[in-house]
Amino acid sequence: MVIVAVAIAAASGCSQAAPPQPFKAEATVLELMEGPIGHAAEVYWGSVSTIVDKDGVTEKYPQNDEEWEAVWAAAITISESGNLLMMAPRAKEEEDWMKFSADLVTAGVDAKKAAESKNPEKVLEIGEQVYNVCTACHMQYIVDAE
Repeated sequence: MVIVAVAIAAASGCSQAAPPQPFKAEATVLELMEGPIGHAAEVYWGSVSTIVDKDGVTEKYPQNDEEWEAVWAAAITISESGNLLMMAPRAKEEEDWMKFSADLVTAGVDAKKAAESKNPEKVLEIGEQVYNVCTACHMQYIVDAE
């Protein structure tokens, strides 16, 4: 009986699929910044605004579910982009790079929650958080992109 159990266990182990291949990063940091990260940030930041001019005060914010979904999708892109920045070969060896990247994930998660709440004030507030994370990282690493 024990021999049969061992034989079944050994046979089932042989039929398992091969483990997945490791990630293969294709885009450079600059390509990510100019592509998905930059575009998502612009969508998020541009989704809520207040303009004061000679005609008075004009407030802009998403007006329907489709527009809120665009803000939500931008937030997810921001969040997941932080993870992409932590992947080799993009990840810098410095501790700060990983911290800034993790902060981008956190800001993106907060941005997603703000979009889900459909609260323009919260989106505006978290937009500042996203901006601050981006600016802090750029202040330290933008020299590398030149």
